[in-house]
Amino acid sequence: MTYKEFLQTKIAVAPTSGFEITDADINPALKPHQRDSVRWAIAGGRRAIFAKFGLGKTVMELEYCRIVTDRLDGPALITLPLGVKQEFTRDAVNLLGWKKPPPYIRTMAEARAAYEAGHKIMLTNYERVRDGDIDLSYFVAASLDEAAVLRSYGSDTYQTFLPKFAGVKYKLVATAVPSPNRYKELIHYAGFLEIMDTGQALTRFFKRDSTKANNLTLYPHMEEQFWLWVSSWALFLTKPSDLGYSDDGYDLPPLEIRYHKIGNDGKTVVDRDGQVMLMRETSSSLPDAAAEKRNSIDARVQVAREIVEAALADHFVIWHDLNKELDAIQREIPEAVGIKGEGLSIEEREQRTIDFSEGRFRILATKKSLSGSGCNFQHHCHRAIFVGIDHKFHDFIQAVHRLYRFLQAEPVEIDIIYTEAEAEILRDLMEKWKRHDEMAEKMQAIVKQYGLVANAVQALSRKMGVERTEVNGSYYTAVNNDCVEELAAMPDNTMDLWHTSIPFGNHYEYTANYNDFGYNKDTEQFFQQLDFLTPHVLRTLKPGRVLAVHVKDRVLFGNATGTGTPTIEPFHAFCISHYMKHGFLLAGMITVVTDVVRENNQTYRLSWSAMLKDGAKMGVGCNEYILLFRKQQTDTSRAFADEPVVKTPEEYGLGRWQIDASPYWRSSGDRLVSTQDLIGMVDAGRMGEMQKLFHDCSQNEVYDYHKHIALAEELSAADALPKSHMAIGPASVHPDVWDDVTRMQTLNTTQSSRRKALHVCPLQLDIVERIIFRYSNPGELVGDFFAGLMTVPYMAVKMDRHGWGCELNSSYFRDGVEHLESAEAQKDTPTLFDLIAGKGA
Repeated sequence: MTYKEFLQTKIAVAPTSGFEITDADINPALKPHQRDSVRWAIAGGRRAIFAKFGLGKTVMELEYCRIVTDRLDGPALITLPLGVKQEFTRDAVNLLGWKKPPPYIRTMAEARAAYEAGHKIMLTNYERVRDGDIDLSYFVAASLDEAAVLRSYGSDTYQTFLPKFAGVKYKLVATAVPSPNRYKELIHYAGFLEIMDTGQALTRFFKRDSTKANNLTLYPHMEEQFWLWVSSWALFLTKPSDLGYSDDGYDLPPLEIRYHKIGNDGKTVVDRDGQVMLMRETSSSLPDAAAEKRNSIDARVQVAREIVEAALADHFVIWHDLNKELDAIQREIPEAVGIKGEGLSIEEREQRTIDFSEGRFRILATKKSLSGSGCNFQHHCHRAIFVGIDHKFHDFIQAVHRLYRFLQAEPVEIDIIYTEAEAEILRDLMEKWKRHDEMAEKMQAIVKQYGLVANAVQALSRKMGVERTEVNGSYYTAVNNDCVEELAAMPDNTMDLWHTSIPFGNHYEYTANYNDFGYNKDTEQFFQQLDFLTPHVLRTLKPGRVLAVHVKDRVLFGNATGTGTPTIEPFHAFCISHYMKHGFLLAGMITVVTDVVRENNQTYRLSWSAMLKDGAKMGVGCNEYILLFRKQQTDTSRAFADEPVVKTPEEYGLGRWQIDASPYWRSSGDRLVSTQDLIGMVDAGRMGEMQKLFHDCSQNEVYDYHKHIALAEELSAADALPKSHMAIGPASVHPDVWDDVTRMQTLNTTQSSRRKALHVCPLQLDIVERIIFRYSNPGELVGDFFAGLMTVPYMAVKMDRHGWGCELNSSYFRDGVEHLESAEAQKDTPTLFDLIAGKGA
């Protein structure tokens, strides 16, 4: 196929796999907003309905499954939380008019027996699917009720459900509005529905925090596209008027929240230094909050008892988090019926939930994790007490909406009991609630703007191609274009050196454009696109000259691959095979050591605690590589390039050759003076001196592994071992291993100081400088077809070469041009070493 035809194969984002139905196919008992939602979901095939509490997602799920099973040959399974079964059985009979309620199944034997008895739709619990023998390939449709159990990416439930439900053609996710600070929750739903690979979606829309795993922030320039993409497979409903219908009967009742703060209980509180404190400190960390919760159980439960005794005619749900809290509740309030995970069968827990929802007893004490999702208590209860709080907003808001929902006839009263030291936790909880409401408004606006369409991908801002722009300086050329199309127009044998950092498969996406090499569904498709580029790279490189490619292997997580354990994709090996396939000669490979502690902060793959649990699952850190390729020279009787890289003895002496002949190059660290440098000279601590001392010793003396371990343990015991980076890593003594590349020495430093957008994964200046000096002559043309912030042409200009760069991302291109302009202007600007030398003089 042509390159354009290949790009067109990448356009589909949210696949449409369903079928069209009319109003006549839908049960007339459904309300208009429910009818439209079901029709939309059926047309899409695999879709999500996020309907606010009380809008009737139960009947929507039942009707979705009924229509699919009427059209197809096979049963449907609805998976739901404990205690919700009665909602489905009641609505199926009372609202939809079914003669028999859907049966509850525990095993595949029960599922087959139910289907043979004429039941097309069945119910089961998440625990049965996760831990039992339920085979989802038996079902033609599946629905997840209160699917928030999938919100934790690393949970056993998500890892189990993803492969179990894979391939089910009709899948529905139904839950209330997702948590505002858990954008990843939406990504998980997309992965479950097979809309897009979870990892691909994360890298497309979110920027990562290099210091902490799972700390993701939505790119500001991708926000609109993200919500439009979500709207192509998910429907958000806050009220019927979102779809143009009347809100009569869907007014939320008044809500009153009362706060009860437990003050100092009179006990002396001593801090870690032994100092007596007059007042408890605010407790926001998880360990401190847990200790505060344990120490204040009796005082908090006493307040709950007083609230209950003051309203003897009201029914109450008392939400707690600890089993000891339940013990105290039942001791102080004997009529409270408790639900707990230990000591009660699933059937007993379900029956107590049903009995309370139908008004058979007055007070229910339960955990948010057990009864906070799916259970509807509004018919007989409008009072709730939280005997404690934590940071888990999702669990909190779900528990509130067991009572505060449409069709609640009474004003809802919520009492929140917290300690003086938990004030910060309460503020955090209320701030999340505010963001929750703001996100709901944003979702509502999207539905109103774009309506219900089978595939909203057409509204996405992603485009194909870019309007070519070229900017020239005295020593550089910068082009904003697709590199395949740009190199296709470049004459043969033009470039003296190609040096680039290629996208690491589909690991990162750099721009909202189908031409983006990072926008591919998998590694295989990435290399298919690279197949269009590499022949032009070879053709435009002068004979005998070098292509230097920066790459890194990729970590594949077990919850995405189904292996259950992290594995490594040998991406550098795939690249070697790719470039050799296209005619390049492999000349060597340079290893650049990375910091395993920093890597673990980003991935949690190699944590010390995980090593203690099972050393067999532990791998090692992922290094980076510079792959060196040559284009075949014309005269194969000689090894020289057609135009050799020539050095004079004066500029390239024997001593320098002995250092450069091995790929182990020490970094000078020289760069332009910045404000950060000046501040660092004043504020620098002793950690850097320790690192340098250990590095020098480990390089110059005989290495002793056991002494190295002992030193690290002594530092750890003295609380002197940092957790953000590796302080005493072993120094390299092998010529093919670089351990001294300055990780932070990239153009992102300048970008950050100028408040510009940071590059997703910038190339280190140290690496570029070494490659350019070794493999090119002054005055020659040095190019990068994945130029990013123009790092390679920037260094080429500084080193008296001509720089050439091509970049698809228009923002990166504009910032890169500014860097190139500054490189020309700064040829005489003093460097850090100049400053130090001047001070010494």
